[in-house]
Amino acid sequence: MDVSVNTLNEKSGPENIEKWNSFNGLVLVDEIENHFNVKFSLEEIIDVKTISDIIKHLKNHNAL
Repeated sequence: MDVSVNTLNEKSGPENIEKWNSFNGLVLVDEIENHFNVKFSLEEIIDVKTISDIIKHLKNHNAL
């Protein structure tokens, strides 16, 4: 999404990252699933609204 890692925090999401739209959100989830070797449920994917949500789901999968 062309965002500096230094500008991200747990509240970062579509509200404050211009290129985080529905398509790029799905691409992000796919990249995270591949990187951490996890598979999110549809409910988890729908729930991802911020980086905090991603962290929560990764912890639920014991990936963090």
